[in-house]
Amino acid sequence: MLFNLLTSLIDQYSFLNVFKYLTFRTGLSVVTSLIVVFIIGGPLIKLFSEKMITGPIRQDGPIDHIIKKSGTPTMGGVIIIIGILSSTLLWADLNNIYVWTLIFVSLSLGALGFLDDMLKIKFKNSRGLKSSYKFLGQILIGVITLLALIKYSNHGYLYNLYFPFFKNLIWDMGLFFIPFGLFVIIGASNAVNLTDGLDGLATVPVMLVALSFTLISYVVGNTIFSEYLQIQYIPDVGELSIFCGSVVGACLGFLWYNAPPAKIFMGDTGSLSLGGSLAAIAIIVKHEIVLAIIGGLFVLETVSVIIQVASFKLTGKRIFKMAPIHHHFEKKGWAESTIVIRFWIIAIILALIGLATLKLR
Repeated sequence: MLFNLLTSLIDQYSFLNVFKYLTFRTGLSVVTSLIVVFIIGGPLIKLFSEKMITGPIRQDGPIDHIIKKSGTPTMGGVIIIIGILSSTLLWADLNNIYVWTLIFVSLSLGALGFLDDMLKIKFKNSRGLKSSYKFLGQILIGVITLLALIKYSNHGYLYNLYFPFFKNLIWDMGLFFIPFGLFVIIGASNAVNLTDGLDGLATVPVMLVALSFTLISYVVGNTIFSEYLQIQYIPDVGELSIFCGSVVGACLGFLWYNAPPAKIFMGDTGSLSLGGSLAAIAIIVKHEIVLAIIGGLFVLETVSVIIQVASFKLTGKRIFKMAPIHHHFEKKGWAESTIVIRFWIIAIILALIGLATLKLR
């Protein structure tokens, strides 16, 4: 919005030319979303507390959670989404179809999570929206997103799956692109949702993934850097770095309130929206496998739940004391802050490995 206005005035005011630079606008995007979250965070937390918008705590979870976390406001994802959208609408090129695709994914999955959170609050239980309905909602949103990309993408690489560490290992998925894309979007949104179980645990890894894809989006959309790194150049995707930057800033601002002890929880409103948005970015820039590496912590949390459920159904025994795996370590006596910081360290290492795939080919 502001970008389109300012660039239209470049002929009269040449100094406005600086707004054409992606790096400059990405920096503005980070700062803008950070400031927006800082401004609205405190008042919204106070409002949510007064209106008793508090999520129920799992009764089968650690006793400390029931004692310490009861009464903490939820749906903090509203704060994050407002920060992301404000910054993106200000600094991104709104003529770019990929930007609008991400706005749609962020808002629609955020709305689905919002409904889930509201039902949890209304009925005072941790079940929320029926899992089959939530899954159908995610499928619908994913299908619309993928069909929009198929219709409006102006490049022929959408159906390709690129394998990291290999220069020319490419799989043309054809029609399998749609089920694969659905798997990525639904898997990522649910993975972030499962990880969001301790104060600040999901926020920093999301920020690291977004920061990594800020760089990836920029180099994939730049002919010089993509040629140097021997990765596929995709026109117009560099603009996604603006959205990624807004995610970094919004999550950084939210961490101020979400750091232990959390003043507010992200809720499904935030986790579904953030996970799905990151997945959509990975699909657009054709780095889906790299997303699984950089977001490996989310993969680990999801796999721990799958193993736990499968083991219990097949043998009647549980592998972990509790799933997702962060609760397993809580049950073993680890302090919450210890788990969170160690998981952050794992996320940093995985982000570095994922970024290394850009060069190691």
